[in-house]
Amino acid sequence: MSEKFDIPNKSNFVPTVMEPGSKLKFNCHKGISCFNACCKHADIQLTPYDILRLKDHLGVTGTEFLKNHTVPFEMDKDGIPGIKLRTDNDGACLFVTDEGCSVYKDRPTACRYYPVGHMAMKEAGSTEDEARYFLIKEDHCKGHEEDREISVDDYRREQEVEIYDQINRDWLQLMLKKKSAGPSIGRPSDTSLQFFFMCSYDVDRLRRFVMNDSFKASYEMDDKFYETVEKEDLALMQFGTRLLKQVLFGDVTIPVKENAVDKRIEERKEVLELRRQAEIEIHKQKKEQEMKDALS
Repeated sequence: MSEKFDIPNKSNFVPTVMEPGSKLKFNCHKGISCFNACCKHADIQLTPYDILRLKDHLGVTGTEFLKNHTVPFEMDKDGIPGIKLRTDNDGACLFVTDEGCSVYKDRPTACRYYPVGHMAMKEAGSTEDEARYFLIKEDHCKGHEEDREISVDDYRREQEVEIYDQINRDWLQLMLKKKSAGPSIGRPSDTSLQFFFMCSYDVDRLRRFVMNDSFKASYEMDDKFYETVEKEDLALMQFGTRLLKQVLFGDVTIPVKENAVDKRIEERKEVLELRRQAEIEIHKQKKEQEMKDALS
């Protein structure tokens, strides 16, 4: 099974599989005739770390970034939510200018890899995933005609994509685990899908969730943890992946307070009972009013 990033331009071309040491002939620069062409037909899926880098580059909150610069989509038939960069009506990236990418220093993972495609794959029966690479050649791209050869590994280092892969690794492994589970898991509930979205992409809402008294009453975390996630988006994002693994797949790495589950069940019972009593009272008052109206 595999999890992949979308490439900027879709193509019917069958990609060539490459090893880390394989050579590709490619170069992209401002003077090339196709400069900006791939950005004008952008279809870029974002990883959690992409979102942190971009929202910090723009100096906006995570909520503002998601609202103004992304669109949601379903990554699989079970409705697992993904995020893509918003484009204009013609499909062009909103960050492209005549001078090139306006967020180049913090551009997304898929943009850094292009024209190298990247897949994280796990063979059947294997406990570890492996990286797979492939070369994408599209008619519009003249970078392949440039006189420069570079290995896949050197290209990854040049594009500074290794840190992205390292930070996104746990999240991508979670995607592989979901895919590997197949139909046995079934379609998650709407609540689970919303929880996935929050933990993966919405750092502001995740912070409010983690700093809430209800969370603190449920999980055994020390003061240092809360001090860190209150200030550091990256630490919070990485914790969000751990939380997803625990809640959705039972991979327990976050200690739960003793009797916390039983306490939540009791609290829920109390809320439901109060709601039931309120509905009974409303129904009683309604009947009394109907009788008064009938007698008047």
